[in-house]
Amino acid sequence: MVVNEDLKKLAFDKYELLPTIVQDYQNGDVLMLAYMNRESLQKTLETGFTCFWSRSRQKLWQKGETSGNTQTVKEIFYDCDADTLLVKVLQKGPACHTGSRSCFFRSISLPGAPHG
Repeated sequence: MVVNEDLKKLAFDKYELLPTIVQDYQNGDVLMLAYMNRESLQKTLETGFTCFWSRSRQKLWQKGETSGNTQTVKEIFYDCDADTLLVKVLQKGPACHTGSRSCFFRSISLPGAPHG
């Protein structure tokens, strides 16, 4: 087990989860948002690969366990309130289950903004 004093500072929500933003280590692209609980964060620290808590399936899942699209962790940060994580990774393959590099590939049209 990885012992890390920073983990004591984290403010998990009432479901014992932390929103986790995953960002490309090399170019800064935001790849996805997922959730970590204490167990998935511990597994991430131990293995060096992202592991999350699936809210829909109510179980741990390691990114890429079925697709092979793994995320090698390079850095982990927490925000000023200690209630959100930022995980910088080396992404292998697409991050999104749709096959897109990032889960953030759709936009909302803003009123008055040029269309193009």
